[in-house]
Amino acid sequence: MPKAVRIGIVTVSDRANRGEYEDRGGPAIREYLDEVLATPFVPVAKIVPDEKPQVEAALRTLTDKEGCCLIITTGSTGPAKRDIVPEATEASCDKMMPGFGELMRKVSLEKVPTAILSRQTAGIRGTTLIVNLPGQPKAIRECLDAVFPAIPYCIDLIDGPYLETNEERLVAFRPQKK
Repeated sequence: MPKAVRIGIVTVSDRANRGEYEDRGGPAIREYLDEVLATPFVPVAKIVPDEKPQVEAALRTLTDKEGCCLIITTGSTGPAKRDIVPEATEASCDKMMPGFGELMRKVSLEKVPTAILSRQTAGIRGTTLIVNLPGQPKAIRECLDAVFPAIPYCIDLIDGPYLETNEERLVAFRPQKK
């Protein structure tokens, strides 16, 4: 049995952090990963407020101390004053991966015209891929369905662990070796 990989799940919400609002985004990500990943994984979940220093600290902790190969955030990607996850992600990363956000917006725009307001993005910190998602469970699933086929190969390219998917649900793309 392969060793379990660690995957960070970060919900960014003032209200969920204070216990005033049930976190639905983090559990939606966990449910999605349970469905799609064949590789055993340990979820490392955090709920943090919409505060850039706290989001940055959570991302650094999950990469540098917890050893997560993938971190998926939910929430705080819109245009509102307190929506700061893309900025916290960029400040925490060595490289940005704008194609993830471009594809997620494209897919979301097919469903709702306000998707243009979303600022989802992704970046790499060391050997960790960080992906920012919107906060609604339905949008989380749609966005992950769009980008997840590329995630295992991206993690390969940054020297992370080999992730396998449940191919009956989702096939990861990896170029054929010559």
